[in-house]
Amino acid sequence: MKRFYKQVSVNEADGGWQVMLDTRALKTVKGSPQVVPSMALAEALAAEWDAQGEKVDPATMPMRDMADYAIDIVAPDPATLIDKAVQYGDTDTLLYRADPDEPLYARQHKVWEPIVTGFENRLSAKFTRISGIIHRPQSESTLAALRDELTGQSPFSLAAIEMMTHLAASLITGLSAAQKDADALALWNAASLEEEWQAEQWGRDEEAEERREKRTADFLKAHEFWTLANA
Repeated sequence: MKRFYKQVSVNEADGGWQVMLDTRALKTVKGSPQVVPSMALAEALAAEWDAQGEKVDPATMPMRDMADYAIDIVAPDPATLIDKAVQYGDTDTLLYRADPDEPLYARQHKVWEPIVTGFENRLSAKFTRISGIIHRPQSESTLAALRDELTGQSPFSLAAIEMMTHLAASLITGLSAAQKDADALALWNAASLEEEWQAEQWGRDEEAEERREKRTADFLKAHEFWTLANA
């Protein structure tokens, strides 16, 4: 698509902030006003539009995509996203570990246990750790605590949490990253521990490394979106 605007700006709007392309207020893919909750997030959206050259490349505007998703998909039906996210509580990467006599288990315990324990303390919940691959469900009270943590989050926060959770295969990671003092890269590296372990044991594959770098960037972008939305 050819660039059709000259100037990009940010204006206050009803309920938040909105990007303006010349005199045109931006809308989402589905035609809703693209009003975001903070000036910081609006400025990040504006920067994506301002960085476009003679042609607009949607692939270079992940913030826009997440804002549209939050407004068009999450806001009308947050319960569906919450139901989907809570399912990760039963299959969370940080809870499924190697057998205790395997070398991998020691590293998993060292890296994952502080994250899980800190998360348990914050939610006043208790998670079952599983050794091996056989599924074991978490308790109803634990899943209820996860649901409570998600309920009441803004559509913008939920959109970011869902993306981080999906990329990490871990709701504990996604919700832990959605904190003001979170070290998003450390949390991502922890969730990627098994992948790193395999690379150490068997060598690194160039294509796999490129995919991992892309997923890392996507996770950090989702965290940035969460941070800006809550600024």
